[in-house]
Amino acid sequence: MKKNYRIALLFNANKAYDRQVIKGVGEYLQATQCDWDIFFEENFCTNLAKIKDWVGDGIIADLDDPDIKSLVSTLNIPVVGVGGSYENEKDYPNVPYIGTDNKNLVETAFLHLMDKGLEHFAFYSLPDGPTNRWAAEREKAFKSMLTRENYSGSVYRGNITTAESWQYDMNRLADWLQRLPTPVGIIAVTDARARHLLQVCEHLELMVPDKIAIIGIDNEELTRYLTRVSLSSVGQGCKAMGYAAAKMLHQKLVTPVDNTLSVDHQLAQLPRIIIPASKVFERQSSDFQAINDPLVIRAMHYIRNNAYNGIKVDQVLDHLRISRSNLESRFKDERGHSVHQEIHNAKLKRACQLLYSTTIAIAEIPDLCGYPSLQYMYTVFKKDIEMTPKEYRMINLLE
Repeated sequence: MKKNYRIALLFNANKAYDRQVIKGVGEYLQATQCDWDIFFEENFCTNLAKIKDWVGDGIIADLDDPDIKSLVSTLNIPVVGVGGSYENEKDYPNVPYIGTDNKNLVETAFLHLMDKGLEHFAFYSLPDGPTNRWAAEREKAFKSMLTRENYSGSVYRGNITTAESWQYDMNRLADWLQRLPTPVGIIAVTDARARHLLQVCEHLELMVPDKIAIIGIDNEELTRYLTRVSLSSVGQGCKAMGYAAAKMLHQKLVTPVDNTLSVDHQLAQLPRIIIPASKVFERQSSDFQAINDPLVIRAMHYIRNNAYNGIKVDQVLDHLRISRSNLESRFKDERGHSVHQEIHNAKLKRACQLLYSTTIAIAEIPDLCGYPSLQYMYTVFKKDIEMTPKEYRMINLLE
């Protein structure tokens, strides 16, 4: 008779990372139809005081949390850990483990910015602490990349922001940003930290991405809705981690333990899988293009921020106080096309982004992108992309 296993998930689902790992666990359960009764607190957060009294067969736990790590070390049931990767082998827990490749995440972000032609780099991290060891690993990876590629760079940790300290912390972040050489590419240790950068850049009128290109880590959906400039981000393979963790625990549950092995030999056999970054989700914040002409840079910034309001070339000229022939000549040299084409491209890019990254009704998108009507937007898509907006959304949903 097939056993029905009782499994606890020790995660705090207020974090994007944990939520995606849990989805991966769910995908394994759906794919295998294994008989697991999942215990998870109703508020989707771990209550360590209660879990001590829980009677079950196995646990999948976020071991980046030192309190959870300490608790599971006292339990006499199979545990599979999930968390960050470490440069030092001794930092890994003595349980089967699935880790996100912190070094690869930062390298992926760094190479993305390098490929844009940037030569100045910075890293916005988190302060040291027992819960932030993964952030320290990412910071080390950034410094290693600087050395490897022979660049200099800057690191700023700041504080853990609170309602009381918010303004002070943002002012200190602003001080750091204004001291950086530009153009500069900044890697934020998380998307949440990247959002701080975007907000401060807007207040300081620092042009993103023309002067400051920003990329986060997480590809957190919620963050994308809280910033005016769409955020580029490196996706973690969190769902793959959750799937692998569930598979590893399942194998451990159904495989008899060999008690004849010494403790050292058992530890040496602990499986460990490190999952690399999934890919870069490139959006406006890192869409840096090496442009030398300061007037073209200012024009590009104005167009990016106002194209969706239905602006025409005349508004760009009024903003810059420059003649059309002068600006058109500069655009031809730097961009290889007209100012009108730049406005057209910005609106189309925005429409494409809304189609593939949101569920906003197609009928609402023309107004959000500066198109006079839905019919006009359909005409643009048929001409430039050779498909309708609906077809474009469907194709991208399937990828």
